[in-house]
Amino acid sequence: MSDKKFLILVVGPTAVGKTDLCLNLAKKFKTEIISCDSRQFYREMNLGTAKPSPEELQEVKHHLINSLSVEEEFDVRKFEKDALRILDSIFVKSKIAIMTGGSGLYADAVTKGLDEIPDVDPDIRQEIIKEFEAKGLEWLQSELSKVDPEYFDQVDKQNPQRLMRALEVYRGTGLKFSSFRVKKIATRSFQIIKIGLDRDRQELYDRIDLRMDLMIAAGLFDEADALFGKRHLNALQTVGYTEIFDFLEGKYDRTEAIRLLKRNSRRYAKRQMTWFRRDEEIRWFHPDQKKEITAWIETQIG
Repeated sequence: MSDKKFLILVVGPTAVGKTDLCLNLAKKFKTEIISCDSRQFYREMNLGTAKPSPEELQEVKHHLINSLSVEEEFDVRKFEKDALRILDSIFVKSKIAIMTGGSGLYADAVTKGLDEIPDVDPDIRQEIIKEFEAKGLEWLQSELSKVDPEYFDQVDKQNPQRLMRALEVYRGTGLKFSSFRVKKIATRSFQIIKIGLDRDRQELYDRIDLRMDLMIAAGLFDEADALFGKRHLNALQTVGYTEIFDFLEGKYDRTEAIRLLKRNSRRYAKRQMTWFRRDEEIRWFHPDQKKEITAWIETQIG
């Protein structure tokens, strides 16, 4: 029997059907699942992050779901270390592990490694945060586009955390953030099988809208209300919460908040697909092709 180890990575946009497939694969290959969805780490964020249900979490062991409080500092570099440590523990018991989520940067951290980007004086970050809070997202976009147009072309322009990180590196080092992104692929002790899930665009968007309706019916507005006092925290700067925080601040009514929740979730899905489509190692399937996916995995592991 081969002593090779395999990580099956399942990616795709929000609401595409990753959870159902991964539960099936984990049972088939008698293994465990690591979440690389950066929004599912936080215990307080349940409805807005579409975590697996308590029943699904009981069916198969999951790692890094509900592992943090929104008040804890956590970043992709810490995630890389944690995920690799967990993979080592899974590979003691099984030659296959599964990782899934919609956060492309976190998936890449494990499968490709991270570039060495220097730490910067925390005062610089605080200064940028204050400027962002005073001047808004458009100011942040404009500043980064001027100092690092290469990175600005690639980054998620709606994600203030990524924009601020790039700007603080520039201000702290005098060098462009893009200059540190050398894309040297890390060597891993396991082989990686990448599976992408996709649906017809309208089918996906209908599923996103329905999921949002179900989240709202389950109490998403109440969950966001309970977190309103912590809305400044990094973990809560995300689709599904910021729209309700703005509603609670009186910026628009509930009907408009729901419209924005759905629109921004669809836009988030589009950005996810843009990220994943750049990776030529991903083999794409429709989520209903469970037999074909399993058969393809079996050809890869031998």
